[in-house]
Amino acid sequence: MAKLNQIIAVEKGIKSKSHQDLTTAHHGLQKPALLAGISRTYQPKDEEGEQLPPEATRVQVQAEDVLRETAGTLTRLFDVTATKDWANCTARADVKVEGRTLLSQVPVSYLLFLEKQLTDVNTFIRKLPVLDASESWAQDPSTDAWKTEPVRTVRTKKVPRNHVKAEATDKHPAQVDVYYEDVPVGYWTTVKFSGALPARRVNELLDRLEKLQQAVKFAREEANGIEVTDERVGEVVFGFLFG
Repeated sequence: MAKLNQIIAVEKGIKSKSHQDLTTAHHGLQKPALLAGISRTYQPKDEEGEQLPPEATRVQVQAEDVLRETAGTLTRLFDVTATKDWANCTARADVKVEGRTLLSQVPVSYLLFLEKQLTDVNTFIRKLPVLDASESWAQDPSTDAWKTEPVRTVRTKKVPRNHVKAEATDKHPAQVDVYYEDVPVGYWTTVKFSGALPARRVNELLDRLEKLQQAVKFAREEANGIEVTDERVGEVVFGFLFG
């Protein structure tokens, strides 16, 4: 008795060969010359007339033979696919993470769905925003966000100053250069807020996800390891169609 994973392994090859054989059969039936035959003999009008040899062309393709061969080819495909689909109705397994059963008796088709979805979730988690590691963050209950410690910085203002290079005389005015000096005028107190996640939290999520992905794969392998009963539907179907 075969197992479901063995049926799945051979199904693709059988499907490919069946498609190829059906295409070949279809093309063969589209060539009238292969289906046609002829036989003719010649008789001269009198005994002195020219004698010609008989001519004959045999039928190379019998449509009934093609039907029979096509039915045989497709019967195997129908049986293998039916065996897989019938088995999928009963193939189930538990999804267990670290000894804890998260999901019980999950159908194999849903396990396949879970595998694909968890791959997408993995991409989603890896792109989550992470708090800037160069800052020190703490949770702020009042805003339900993360915040930094207050940082006080000086606000300055440029004030013009005069630099006398030469005093005024009775002959020349004073020579004065104007320059600007940064003078403290106040203080900024800055607190940064963020709705991003700590790297630790993202790593925890990825760790859980990896464990769940492995558990789903193990469950799928377990479900696909069940023994299957060969279904025989192709003969019934083509017995009715081509019978």
